[in-house]
Amino acid sequence: MKVILIDDEPAMHLVLTRMLSKLGGFEVAGAFSDTASAHAYLQTQDADLILLDISMPRESGLEFAARLRAEGRQIRLVFLTSHKEYALDAFDVYAFDYLIKPVVREKLHRTLLRAASERTFAEPPSPAEPPPPGADGLTVRVFGGIELFGPGDVRAKWKSRKSAELFAYLLLRRGRHCSRERLVEDLFGSMPQKNAETYLNTTAYQLRKLLEGFGRKDMLTSDNLHYALEPGASDSVDLLEFEAGCREALAPAAAFDLPRAAALEELYAGPLFGERDFVWASGEAERLDRMYLALGRRLGEELLDRGEASAAADLAVKLIGRSDLDEAPRLLLLEASAMQHDRAGLVRQYEDYARALRRELGVDPSPPLAARYRKLLGGLT
Repeated sequence: MKVILIDDEPAMHLVLTRMLSKLGGFEVAGAFSDTASAHAYLQTQDADLILLDISMPRESGLEFAARLRAEGRQIRLVFLTSHKEYALDAFDVYAFDYLIKPVVREKLHRTLLRAASERTFAEPPSPAEPPPPGADGLTVRVFGGIELFGPGDVRAKWKSRKSAELFAYLLLRRGRHCSRERLVEDLFGSMPQKNAETYLNTTAYQLRKLLEGFGRKDMLTSDNLHYALEPGASDSVDLLEFEAGCREALAPAAAFDLPRAAALEELYAGPLFGERDFVWASGEAERLDRMYLALGRRLGEELLDRGEASAAADLAVKLIGRSDLDEAPRLLLLEASAMQHDRAGLVRQYEDYARALRRELGVDPSPPLAARYRKLLGGLT
């Protein structure tokens, strides 16, 4: 996979090149200190993925990304930045991922491997197409928990907490093989080595027996050194459906399909794996949560454009429940209140948000939000 780097700090070129050198299959095809040079390169050369900063002179990474999308380029973009506040804007330009500096090597490696795997890992079939022949598909739900259902909505009963965790861990690998050494470290790291290896064998056996009960023993594959989980083409996995749907819905050139976007929003039933706070899944959970918020913001804007203020307000409340200090859903709720001519609600929502910001962060609402609030309030007097 050909990768280009765009960052105005030359030291980052060296750091990223070293990180990529640890992975096979990735080639740093070019390193640039500004977007103009990178754009000139792309006029004559191809690249599969761009690692780029946001704050750069003359043209920001976000502006450059918007320009690429306007040109119809669908190259994968991974933002590497010190600014957390641009995450939603990044997904508006169809970002593949958004990582905060200083870049953690393991997180970058996971992102790159996920990008590479998308070339070979099949997305779930379109609902309009009949599933391929074979065994009835399984249904996997990992938003808000870890649930597995067989034909007839028969719910799987995990043999142990660790068997559910192993299933979840391998599912996030999206069909790629994972070494026994890595599994021992991430899932059983607190145990003595010999005990951990024995426990891994027992847990894998429990998972394989559970899948065997659904006629899918071969879903878990292994050799002496690796394990992999390979969902079939007829299986339904909410994580994969959500990712694929969001990338389509948030693509700049795509016509917005409101019913499809609403269905995706409903599909995100809660944080990845729910209350199971796996340390190894924290980065992926944050990424999916940002993707959900970006989808929610786009959906809310579309609802307002169509005059569906009540639905937009309900959505805003859900988004605030996920990220109570985020400005975008608060603005959505203010706009919906104004559209419904609810002056008291408008004032209450703004003041509640202002108090929350002062209490938690010691800051006031941003000047743009404050100005928009005053304008909405003025329109209701």
